[in-house]
Amino acid sequence: MKKPPIIWLNTLFFTITFLAAVTIVPWYGLAYGYSSANWIAFIACMFYCGLSITAGYHRLWAHKTYETHPVIEFIFAIGGAFSIQNSALHWSSDHRLHHGKVDDAEHDPYAATRGFWYSHIGWMLREYQAHRYNDYANCRDLQKNRIVMWQHKHYLALTLITNFGIPLVLGLVFGNVWGMLLLAGLLRLVLSQHFTFFINSLAHIWGSRPYTESNTARDNGFLALFTYGEGYHNFHHIFASDYRNGIRWWHYDPTKWLIKSLAFLGLASKLRKTSQERIERAKAATLMEKTKRTLLEKQDSHVQLDKLQHEYELLLSKIQHYYKVRKRLLEMRKNKVIQQCEQSQLKKQYNDIKASLINQQQNWLALNKALIKGLAIN
Repeated sequence: MKKPPIIWLNTLFFTITFLAAVTIVPWYGLAYGYSSANWIAFIACMFYCGLSITAGYHRLWAHKTYETHPVIEFIFAIGGAFSIQNSALHWSSDHRLHHGKVDDAEHDPYAATRGFWYSHIGWMLREYQAHRYNDYANCRDLQKNRIVMWQHKHYLALTLITNFGIPLVLGLVFGNVWGMLLLAGLLRLVLSQHFTFFINSLAHIWGSRPYTESNTARDNGFLALFTYGEGYHNFHHIFASDYRNGIRWWHYDPTKWLIKSLAFLGLASKLRKTSQERIERAKAATLMEKTKRTLLEKQDSHVQLDKLQHEYELLLSKIQHYYKVRKRLLEMRKNKVIQQCEQSQLKKQYNDIKASLINQQQNWLALNKALIKGLAIN
């Protein structure tokens, strides 16, 4: 099969910037050294670019997981141009197509099923998607956003101004222009781009799939460290409308923390969040299917399958009951008319149901572990 034509502008850009970053940057460091200001500016610019993509391009515009003030949108638009990852409109269009056709080798722009190289950077080096370069039909909502369209119209000028202007100004302010151009400019650009590309490549081949096995997306806490919280990719692909990727308090997700902070300051609103009940049901269904596949590979597994199905249905029933009572309790606490004794009774019922659910979850996990390992069950 004949490969599409090479996009020479992209190929030369990625090649030259990468080679310069791995040769000139260390050479200058060894020959002249970098100041503390250089490194602080590098880190600050890395976070500015990274969060403009994750909180702006990704969670705000591509998935509309929250709304924010136009000033914040403008800041994200400038940071997105600074990142040189195409305009917010084009990026969001590609990403929405990726979610709608994930892993489809023909229609997913950066399908992981075509290999690491393709999903990481190869899809941008040849004209694989030439027929839809200017097709933004899946982003009609964004075409009504004045900031998104302003950035799209002036994208080339904005990339040049930010990528030369910001490091240059920082260099003049702190007295080391070349150091800033190399660290806050060149190295920052190359690393910030490849960290984003990791989400399309590594996050689809390395990690666990606790929420769904219907696609290649993985959860990987280590990758979250480099992708500003985007490493919890398996969760994201089943609950894409959630403003969070890392849902636990210990999950490293600075994008989530930024959005929550903006909301606290009154600069963000309508944060969309998946109910815990849906999350628990998804985890249970995924584990159920995994264990079921293991059992179906064995002979005479009817008894184990029946046991698995019974415990699964019991778990779902207890999950539903628990969250129903929990919702009633929360509503009661808001209602000042409800008698204290009635609240106490419901709270006791809630605690009993919670304890029962926890016990069932433990039994469910133990059963699946035993069945997968082929251990005998009662």
